[in-house]
Amino acid sequence: MSERPTTDEHDRRALALKAVLLSVMVMVSFGVCFFARELSFVVMGWPVHFWMAAQGAVLVFIVIVVVYATVMSRLEAEDAAEQELEAGDG
Repeated sequence: MSERPTTDEHDRRALALKAVLLSVMVMVSFGVCFFARELSFVVMGWPVHFWMAAQGAVLVFIVIVVVYATVMSRLEAEDAAEQELEAGDG
């Protein structure tokens, strides 16, 4: 029965991470498209809205995947360590 709180805590943390990363994805994909005219300044010879549409959004999505994989690995390692401690005590 001691396994249930750990699972609930893991689920809560995983859902919070997913919600934050999904919010970032929505802001990058829809926010840039919606405000593209306001992002019409030039950086290194290219308009920012063009760069975000062509490269920036893809790079942000790759970073999101890497962040998700790293954080979930850390959460799973913490949960495994807690379960080993509980198994050793009981």
